[in-house]
Amino acid sequence: MECRHVSYTYHTLQGETCALNDMHFQIEEGEFVSIVGPSGCGKTTLLSILCGLLKPEAGEVRFKGTPLSDKNRTQIGYMLQHDHLFEWRSVRKNVLLGLEIQKKLSDERLLEADHLLKLYGLYPFKDAKPSQLSGGMRQRAALIRTLLLHPDLLLLDEPFSALDYQTRLKVSDDIGSIIRKSGKTAILVTHDLSEAVSLGDRILVLTPLPAGVSAVIRTDFPKELSPFERRNTDCFKEYFNQIWKELNPNAS
Repeated sequence: MECRHVSYTYHTLQGETCALNDMHFQIEEGEFVSIVGPSGCGKTTLLSILCGLLKPEAGEVRFKGTPLSDKNRTQIGYMLQHDHLFEWRSVRKNVLLGLEIQKKLSDERLLEADHLLKLYGLYPFKDAKPSQLSGGMRQRAALIRTLLLHPDLLLLDEPFSALDYQTRLKVSDDIGSIIRKSGKTAILVTHDLSEAVSLGDRILVLTPLPAGVSAVIRTDFPKELSPFERRNTDCFKEYFNQIWKELNPNAS
């Protein structure tokens, strides 16, 4: 995916707010990119443009070498801050919802759903209601629902923010490992700098509103390390401090 000099302004009765200004970057296939920036700098707006929910006022988004359109945006999966599981549906029926909407249910996909539920420890709870699951289990169910649509790109908008710290560590480690093993390309928006470093191959640091890219930090962890194991390396603190200084240039 390529974001080419994208700008976007919100127009309201109170005036205009420029959210993105000349945003430019490229994501390689199979890469996991974290995006961090000051609160309210336009990160969610950027994801909305990358998945086609909003259209840029200037510049363009290209996906697999062609402009993003209704035709190819179906290859992009979007995992939101909240899992949006429906209480009146079982866990299994919740993970099948996207396939139902896109009329892609088949015996093969049903077998795949059961395989993923078993693989990620949810099969014993397939007939349970979402309220019977822990927060981490609900997020795994939401990820399975997304993966069943076979997206080529995953957009993750603060998917762990509603979890307590201990659960957040475990679930981000689980889901980060799942995404890497699947070979999917992923873009994560997060306020958690440690999360950004532990998951990302690269970290894009955004400026205050209107957002642009102020720095790109590439990590170099051994490939066999899990996100949690990355946190225990010597270079983890160095990457964290680089991002912190970029976000807080006037801090002592």
